[in-house]
Amino acid sequence: MPQLTWQKSSFSEDQANCLYIATAPDGTLRLRESDTPDTILTTTRDPLAALLKTLSQEG
Repeated sequence: MPQLTWQKSSFSEDQANCLYIATAPDGTLRLRESDTPDTILTTTRDPLAALLKTLSQEG
């Protein structure tokens, strides 16, 4: 796997568990948590955007 540049979520700044996101060379998005960095979720922009929209409406 190529080296990815991980960015920490701005919502995770004061949290013990942080969410990180990276864009892979093929354009897919990779997500991981700081407490389990070897577990990586792979998705694309549209499904992630739909999930975030749904979650923002729940709160």
